[in-house]
Amino acid sequence: MRWLKFTATGNTSWGIMEGDRVIAVSGDPFGEWQRTARTHALKDVKIELPLIPRTFYCVGLNYLKHLKEAADKRGEVPNVPDRPEIGYRAQNALIAHDEDVVIPATATEKIHYEGELVVVIGKKAKHLTAENAMDCVFGYTIGNDVSERTWQKADRGLWRSKNCDTFKPMGPWIETDVDLDKMETVIRVNGKETGRFHTNDMIFGIVPFIVELTKYFTLWPGDVIWMGTDGASPDLKAGDVVEIDITGIGTLRNRFVAEAR
Repeated sequence: MRWLKFTATGNTSWGIMEGDRVIAVSGDPFGEWQRTARTHALKDVKIELPLIPRTFYCVGLNYLKHLKEAADKRGEVPNVPDRPEIGYRAQNALIAHDEDVVIPATATEKIHYEGELVVVIGKKAKHLTAENAMDCVFGYTIGNDVSERTWQKADRGLWRSKNCDTFKPMGPWIETDVDLDKMETVIRVNGKETGRFHTNDMIFGIVPFIVELTKYFTLWPGDVIWMGTDGASPDLKAGDVVEIDITGIGTLRNRFVAEAR
């Protein structure tokens, strides 16, 4: 099932996508809901953020190629992690499909994308095991982890390099039925392919991260876990359009624009 948050005729609601139609729903997918008689063509609606997470978790270096490229740039030997490690991102950075990523006026030319699978949690969970970890997963969407790499190197934390307003596009919707082993992530800049990798080819998959997280934290419906990326990004500039396609989910598209001075 494909869940969409959308605005049409001045109203914002949840909907279910069936082909190129959106059926409005009363309620939400994490609780009770019912179909309504209201339907819209997908082309006629504004796609909103699929959700605002209570907690926004993210995975760092979780693909070998990405890990190696990062180490090579620093002139170091790759240090493959021996356990899942997690970080956080800021809600203020989230934007929806087809909304603009704003490059800050003070940023350098080192603006990069990271196309990521996003896991959406569907129910409250704590102390899960490898056997039942996936029981809390509601579905999946797509994220673009935008970074300003000069700031990332200069600062002790990731407060501005990862969390500027608009630096975290997510969407366009939530897909509940996917085959992780058949997924491929393809990234295009201005229509030209710049990256491709098997989405599930992670150092640590979804299960180990959920097990590790729930040792310490309670997961709640609507929490998200961004699962990292593979490969490297070219330097992006104002006017570039980045599309991230993941098999079985769809395409997240956003234009990069310069901040008005």
